[in-house]
Amino acid sequence: MKAKKRLGIWLDHTHAHLMEYTTDNFKVNTINALSENPSENDLKHTEKEIQHRENQTRHSYYKSLMDQIKNYDEVLLFGPTSAKTELYNLIKKDHKFDTLFIETKSSDKMSFAEQHAFIKNYFSKLLNAVNPLYV
Repeated sequence: MKAKKRLGIWLDHTHAHLMEYTTDNFKVNTINALSENPSENDLKHTEKEIQHRENQTRHSYYKSLMDQIKNYDEVLLFGPTSAKTELYNLIKKDHKFDTLFIETKSSDKMSFAEQHAFIKNYFSKLLNAVNPLYV
């Protein structure tokens, strides 16, 4: 039986920390959303145009996260904003992810150590619920 690959992602709308759950040290990868600084040109654009550009940027951010997620069997999305739910909804619409077990959890801003502990605790409980004899 092939071991399942598990990934925890702490994210907000500006960046995401991807942490693969392993028995060894966590592997951490950070993905940043492309943020544009307001400029004088923004004054020439309508609110609708600015919002459209922000939506395109956010979609690119979520797409890059989905490209990483496709290599895993189980994924935990957690963080303080609605970004986790927005990403979750996009993943559920894409049939490439039909076999993916994915869950969202709310959390506050956390240090890397707190994020690691959160992921370790989540997957340990999940593993023990699936197989209570697993140590």
